[in-house]
Amino acid sequence: MSNETPNTDPLEFMKGMWGNMGFSLPGMVAPTFDTDELEKRIHDMKAVEGWLRMNLSMLQMTIQGLEMQCSTLSAVKAMGQMAAENHNNAGEHPTGEDGGSPFAQAAMWPWSMMQQMQANMQQQAADQAETNDASRTEPSAQEATKAAVKKTKKQ
Repeated sequence: MSNETPNTDPLEFMKGMWGNMGFSLPGMVAPTFDTDELEKRIHDMKAVEGWLRMNLSMLQMTIQGLEMQCSTLSAVKAMGQMAAENHNNAGEHPTGEDGGSPFAQAAMWPWSMMQQMQANMQQQAADQAETNDASRTEPSAQEATKAAVKKTKKQ
């Protein structure tokens, strides 16, 4: 027997086993028993996590900005189409209130466009309501057919 006291520290025992294998494994594969090294890795991984979260939030903000840009362009196109339709329906060139240049009241164009859009939406809603009311009061073709079949069976 040897005169040395046995090493009772399990971490030292594991370090000795890993060190005596004869070859070294990469740091991410081989477990480390150095708490300073583990804390350094944790700190590095948290830094990477923070960087990834920041990039993710920047990506989400970019996507939201592009979506807002797309919806704004769609609204502008719709307003342009409505203006063209109103211009074609009027059959005359727009003039200012005083008969002058149509650009004299350019600051009021957005307001006018919004008023026209609101009027069109109200008209569409009224047309839809009329269609719904008419379909409720008139029996459908299937109901009329069923009623006719019942009458012929009774006779």
